Amino acid sequence: MTPVHFTFSSAFMLGLTGLALHRTHLLSALLCLEGMMLSLFIALSVWALQLSTVSFSASPLLLLAFSACEASAGLALLVATARTHGSDHLQSLNLLQC
Repeated sequence: MTPVHFTFSSAFMLGLTGLALHRTHLLSALLCLEGMMLSLFIALSVWALQLSTVSFSASPLLLLAFSACEASAGLALLVATARTHGSDHLQSLNLLQC
């Protein structure tokens, strides 16, 4: 494994570990998701540059567009949760009470 691949895979795994273990606030979960998407975007961009194909160069931009949509939906949920529950603690959310 090259150092570049190790860096991107470890950044993705750190984001996944943070998402799995540090689940106190919704904002921290959203930041971990954004870190994972950023590492995927950079890894996909480097991979497209290494392959030197024109047909594959649009996929990092497509991933970036989906990441922006995910971020806007997450922030909308964060604002809605803060307005209805008063905080963004994940322990205060219960799907059975909705």
